[in-house]
Amino acid sequence: MTQYQQLLRIQTTGKSFSPITSKVQSVVAESGIDTGLCTIFLRHTSASLVIQENADPDVLKDLSNFFAKLVPEDGKSYIHDAEGPDDMPAHIRTVLTKTSEQIPITRGRLLLGTWQGIYIWEHRRQNHNREVVIHITGT
Repeated sequence: MTQYQQLLRIQTTGKSFSPITSKVQSVVAESGIDTGLCTIFLRHTSASLVIQENADPDVLKDLSNFFAKLVPEDGKSYIHDAEGPDDMPAHIRTVLTKTSEQIPITRGRLLLGTWQGIYIWEHRRQNHNREVVIHITGT
């Protein structure tokens, strides 16, 4: 069993989805692992890691709109606001989604579905530098 690990630094652009599928696939290719498992971990509490539709951008817009209604940034619903009115809502959105994913690897490629892409979902208004740990195990 071989293991390979790499840290990616991704610049997000405020509240948005940053596609990282090709970056993760490049790490998988670098690893030389043919069959295994790719674990992706986002080292933050106000952004999420999601696997979602990669063909129709309306899906991502609808997700953003749904979460805006579900977790409002009204400036009065939360005690924690150390970094502004979007701070606590960002933490809640992260709890409702996730910060890690596992994807099988077959023939040296991520075994994603045809319409699946990997995204960092930035929940804060400002741009951030986010760190993603890619850990690959296999043969």
